[in-house]
Amino acid sequence: MPNIAYWHPQVVHFVVALLFVGVALRLIWLAGRWSFTGPAAALLIFLGTAAAVVAVKSGTDAHGPAERIPGARDAVLEHEELGERTRNIFLVVAALEIAALAWSKRPWRRWVLAASGVIGVGGLAVLYEASEHGGELVYRYASNVGLRYGDSSDVQRLLLAGLYQQAMQDRAAKRPEAAAQTLEQLATRFPADPSIQLLRAESKVLDLKDGKAALAALAGLTVPPDNPQLRTRYGLIQADAYVAAGFPDSARATLEALSRAFPTNQRIRQRLEQLK
Repeated sequence: MPNIAYWHPQVVHFVVALLFVGVALRLIWLAGRWSFTGPAAALLIFLGTAAAVVAVKSGTDAHGPAERIPGARDAVLEHEELGERTRNIFLVVAALEIAALAWSKRPWRRWVLAASGVIGVGGLAVLYEASEHGGELVYRYASNVGLRYGDSSDVQRLLLAGLYQQAMQDRAAKRPEAAAQTLEQLATRFPADPSIQLLRAESKVLDLKDGKAALAALAGLTVPPDNPQLRTRYGLIQADAYVAAGFPDSARATLEALSRAFPTNQRIRQRLEQLK
């Protein structure tokens, strides 16, 4: 069979939607409500079970790179095991649904469908756990993030996000030197990105309280003139750097020039008022 790892994120969402709705409709039918829910439940369970088979195959194809991430192997294997268990349970449920269709005239058909509903509820519990572990792989281990399309720039974006979030956590935890060091590393890795270079300059003010170093960092940075957001950030950081370096008049002049360029910007006005 072809490698279908690429389709794993799409397929697993179909599994969750189809099986949860299918089992819910089966329970509604067993309760004697709305006769149409019986055939609808069977159809959704068949489709959801088929999707579960495909999901397990696509997950198996995708697991290699995820397992090689340090510390992620056990979580990957647990997710795989839960996915396979879900598939197996719903293969049994689908078999019961087929049996009920084949023996539609038998008096004990309802008991077969009742077994389908009960086992289906248990299968949904396992499916929920599999889904939760899948989310954990993405949000706690960054499993396969940046690798799906085979584009090296995706991995660079993953690194960027990781370094940025680490710096923000260091800052929140009152570890300013660590935050500055991480942002310095980020700026070194992405020297052509002006927004990242602005983060580096801002860190020298916020984390290191070194206005002169921030001004030096800003002096070597060119901001695109057609980007008002970056121009505003540059000016505000420059003003803060002047204040930290002991040049309040230069800070005021910077903010006044910025206010003339962006007269409707409330943040610039507030900073001017604070400086006065």
